[in-house]
Amino acid sequence: MSLPPFSDLIHIKATPASHTEKLISGIGAFLAIYAIYNISQMILGEHAFFIVASMGAAAVLLFAVPHSPLSQPWPLFGGNLLAAFIGVACAHLIPETIVAAAAAVGISITAMYYLKCLHPPAGATALAAVVSGPAVTALGFQYIITPILINLLVIFFIAVIFNYSFKWRRYPASLTKAELITPISEAPQTMLSHQGIESALQQMDSFIDINEEDLKQIYRLASEFDQKNRPPEIDKDAAK
Repeated sequence: MSLPPFSDLIHIKATPASHTEKLISGIGAFLAIYAIYNISQMILGEHAFFIVASMGAAAVLLFAVPHSPLSQPWPLFGGNLLAAFIGVACAHLIPETIVAAAAAVGISITAMYYLKCLHPPAGATALAAVVSGPAVTALGFQYIITPILINLLVIFFIAVIFNYSFKWRRYPASLTKAELITPISEAPQTMLSHQGIESALQQMDSFIDINEEDLKQIYRLASEFDQKNRPPEIDKDAAK
């Protein structure tokens, strides 16, 4: 059996995003982390750097893929606050640090799945509650409010305000939906139904990082492209 090319094997894929889009993502993340670090430092002083790591991961989602299901407000707030609670609980209830750290992340992922707030950076939020040392451990459940909730509010409002300047990437995704998603009546006749998409996702049995509206929009644009670029002989054959 022949192996696929190395680039396919390690999944190097060219992204269709423009240079402008990539620069916008970087600038937004810079502004968010700069604000978060300064605010956290005012609250926690020298211990602020323990907390900013998970927000760096969240910045990738909110500014590079603002329409991802993983980036939306419920996963952002629900995932991180839930993980913070579980992390603090594990740190206090499990004396062995390695076991507590592993349990904090594992339980957080499971809980986020069930509560539909899966957010990858929340794994770092749970882990930080256990391994960041006595200064963070001493915060106890206050860790959920200061600095986690405060940091979440900062990055959320910066993401809303910054992304709102660009109508194709407004955050949350529902703000873009009304402007960019073509109504069903204007779309091609053959459309993906909600039930069909749901059935396909259930059969794949894996978390897919795209929402239903984006999938329909991709299908609509692809259908329009195919219709405009269909070879004439295909239309002649169809007419016969």
